[in-house]
Amino acid sequence: MQQSMYHSTKRLLQASSIALLSLPAQSAPALNMQTPAYTQVMAQKTLTIAAVPGDSTFFATDGFQHGFGYDLVRQYADELGVAVHLKGYATDEAALRALKSGQADIALTTASTQLKSQLNLASANLSCGYDSNLTKNGLHPKVSWSFRQSSDPLSKKASHFLCDNVKLDNTKQLATFYNRKLLKDAYSQQHFKDTLTQKLPGYQAYFQKEAREYNHDWQVLVAMGYQESHLNADAVSPTGVRGLMMLTNATAEAMGVANRVDPIQSIAGGAKYLEQMKAEFADVPTGDRLWFALAAYNMGPNAVKNIQDKLATVGIDGNSWHNVYAYLDKNQARNSRYTQCMHYVSNIRSYLEAIKTQMV
Repeated sequence: MQQSMYHSTKRLLQASSIALLSLPAQSAPALNMQTPAYTQVMAQKTLTIAAVPGDSTFFATDGFQHGFGYDLVRQYADELGVAVHLKGYATDEAALRALKSGQADIALTTASTQLKSQLNLASANLSCGYDSNLTKNGLHPKVSWSFRQSSDPLSKKASHFLCDNVKLDNTKQLATFYNRKLLKDAYSQQHFKDTLTQKLPGYQAYFQKEAREYNHDWQVLVAMGYQESHLNADAVSPTGVRGLMMLTNATAEAMGVANRVDPIQSIAGGAKYLEQMKAEFADVPTGDRLWFALAAYNMGPNAVKNIQDKLATVGIDGNSWHNVYAYLDKNQARNSRYTQCMHYVSNIRSYLEAIKTQMV
């Protein structure tokens, strides 16, 4: 088990675009330890996070950062009205020592209680004690934020933030988006590996070409293709969508695709349509825009914009993917398209991470 965890972490570190730091040097400049972290954060308008990449903390590659713990950090920073600066570390101890020495304001880790106690750090579990909300989605039950002092307003406000009843519901929904169980069973893993090792080589150059044409991450297109058809150029759905990227007749025509089962045309059409969906949501922050574009690719931009409008009418930020996802989750019983969309975006996120962490 330890060896497996080591290799998993190593793959995440290799994929991360964040410079990973080792244990802080003795000569490294520390922040003023007498000043509460909250005071410094508010003065500098920046919340600095020391974090270890992982399934429950953060994933970062190609300039795109996301993750269960990281998204909660972003929400907390938004509530404080500050920006987030993420520093990646190779181990829990390195991240916690960076916090201890004043090089960060919060540490985002899955460190043991023993280690945090040894360093005399305060902490708050992101589940606020409702561990089952995380474990049923394959997330680490003890993923936490650590602080230098429990008396610091930054720590106190974080505890209120995480344990507020509304926030607890939101955390539960966020956990479902970051579900880690999609590729956990042997059959799914083998099918994923076989598809990408046997079929992808024949299409990879076309995915990369279209990604360059429309400024996409080519591996996003591959993840979409796997979700849509398992890279099967002849795929046909019960609703009549066809081809590797499963385009409708109307979308294919609009994208200039004459033959939906031609994989080259299908990839080009899918890439062009995804670019249009990104443009539809150009006002959405970069960190969330891909999720919006994928949701629109699945159920149409107007359906997503309708949800944004409904959120806005009740004073909720419709440009936050977390809020849109929460709406989909709460209303999925009355609209099956919402359930499909939730799974669609979450699955592509999982496949993309699997590709980038070299599972194949």
